[in-house]
Amino acid sequence: MNWRRFLFWSLLMLLLTPAGGAQAEPGPGIEHWETENGLKVYFMAAPALPMLDLRVIFRAGSARDGDQPGLARLTNGLLKAGAGEWDADTIAERFESVGAQYDADALRDMAFLSLRGLTEPDWLERALATFTTVLGQPRFFQRDLERARRQTLVALEAEAQRPGSVAQRLFFEAVFGEHPYASSPLGTSESVGAISREQVQAFHRELYVARNGVLVLVGGVSREQAEDIAAQVAAALPEGRPAAPLPEVKPVEEARTIRVPFPSEQAHVFMGQTGMRRGDPDYFPLYVGNHMLGGSSLTSLLFEEVRSSRGLAYSVHSSFVPMEVEGPFVMGVQTQAAQADEAIQVMRDTLVRFRDRGPDRAQLQASRRNIIGGFPLRIASNRDMVGNLAMMGFYGLPLDYLHTYSDYVESVSAKGIRDAFQRRLDPERLITVIVGGETELVLP
Repeated sequence: MNWRRFLFWSLLMLLLTPAGGAQAEPGPGIEHWETENGLKVYFMAAPALPMLDLRVIFRAGSARDGDQPGLARLTNGLLKAGAGEWDADTIAERFESVGAQYDADALRDMAFLSLRGLTEPDWLERALATFTTVLGQPRFFQRDLERARRQTLVALEAEAQRPGSVAQRLFFEAVFGEHPYASSPLGTSESVGAISREQVQAFHRELYVARNGVLVLVGGVSREQAEDIAAQVAAALPEGRPAAPLPEVKPVEEARTIRVPFPSEQAHVFMGQTGMRRGDPDYFPLYVGNHMLGGSSLTSLLFEEVRSSRGLAYSVHSSFVPMEVEGPFVMGVQTQAAQADEAIQVMRDTLVRFRDRGPDRAQLQASRRNIIGGFPLRIASNRDMVGNLAMMGFYGLPLDYLHTYSDYVESVSAKGIRDAFQRRLDPERLITVIVGGETELVLP
């Protein structure tokens, strides 16, 4: 083990090991159990600070919207508008009075609620009582729904004025077609305008249930306290059942280019196709490879070719977005409209070259070193660890995922990257979306 790996593991163990040095196997400091009504719990003691970070995650993202895009996000946002006997102002005051922070959102795969609070018993009790009431007893009054609907319609109008947001929405629609991932979590003005209170209530009743959820706890509480807190959260939820698996994603069958005129000098470009899912066997070769291609900012191949060598853009990037089923692989750039075609060609050529040849030894070593060296920063705070444990629990990753992360990164070979990129990406079937510049709309 070289000195860099020794430093990495020393810092990792310092961050993850609970008081007293005890560890839960097989992942350091991470414990897992299930409540009586089926809520999965992930807990890590972090006694250095008298704080608790808590997150509840459900398979209740926009991929579950069905025929009403925007339903998941609207439901999630309405939780704090009124619950139990309290209105929105009372809920906010109850959190603020004990220094607690509440957050919630709905993405494509998931919806979540988060709480951060001090572990002083009386304050934590008040924060948890408020949180569990918001979670399990939302009122969904019609007046609150109408207010949230108006806010969403305003957000949709604002989105339509941003070329980058327009390009992203069109990219997802083109890549995913009829799959639920094609729809934006924000929905459309038509769908949001038609959502009823009964649909919101039914969505919450079906998907905000124990067997469809994961609870994550990180902070200055003992295992016994964590079990009590988990039981309190679980008691706010009906048992229910897990959401049905999402349909498989169909690969992009042919290349398409979509040009949308927009009153801007800059063109926003997204290029890509379907990529990989969480827990994918090719995750590490694709992740490390993309770090070299366009994920490492100033040192990536795309940055060198598009900006440094040709000055076509200020920034350029690429990423795989792993999701419950295959998320997108996307390359993005913002450039002068007159230079968009040249930038697109350079990006495509760079992808083809990297896919055909793979990385050289120096590139691979530098990328592995950079990823492993930066990993401790991704687990440096309780909030970071909540995000990591939520990802592990929601996607069913093993408890030793963080413990073995650097070993998997270090085991990635140039051949493995080349093979994975050649199997998973086809430059002849890229979706390209260009928004910006006063050009005519061109559809395939």
